[in-house]
Amino acid sequence: MAEIKDPENTVIIELKDGNVVIELLPDVAPKHCERMKELARAGEYDNVCFHRVIDGFMAQTGDVANGDMEDGFNLRMAGTGGSSLPNLPAEFSKLPHDRGTLGAARSANPDSANSQFFINFKDNHFLNGQYTVYGRVIEGMEHVDAITRGEPPANPDRMISVKVAADA
Repeated sequence: MAEIKDPENTVIIELKDGNVVIELLPDVAPKHCERMKELARAGEYDNVCFHRVIDGFMAQTGDVANGDMEDGFNLRMAGTGGSSLPNLPAEFSKLPHDRGTLGAARSANPDSANSQFFINFKDNHFLNGQYTVYGRVIEGMEHVDAITRGEPPANPDRMISVKVAADA
């Protein structure tokens, strides 16, 4: 298991093939890190599908309003919502969108990130300075690589559970 240096700022996502351990970066994007922990602790991310998974690019998830596969799920709506919390202001940094980094998904408005996020399959430096980076996979990237592809996938994978390591 990966060495967890800061359990309060580490998130464990359970996928069908195993756990993905994400080190959050509160020094870089404190509001985005707090939001992820708040939604994880409320159980909002549990059973949420990966609604947009593009080979050689990224896997996107986190639509807590429309992506919960156990609660009135409609695949066509997945990816169109967020949470009941207000949108977040962009927290752009010099951190590159490298393989395994966590980025905040948003609309055309830079200050529209809410609950959705993506994990980069490869270095996607064309996103640098345009999308907030707020975490990185420190273990389990092979499980991210195994997520079913599609926009949306016909049979999407889901985050079975999302927990803050300090609570696990």
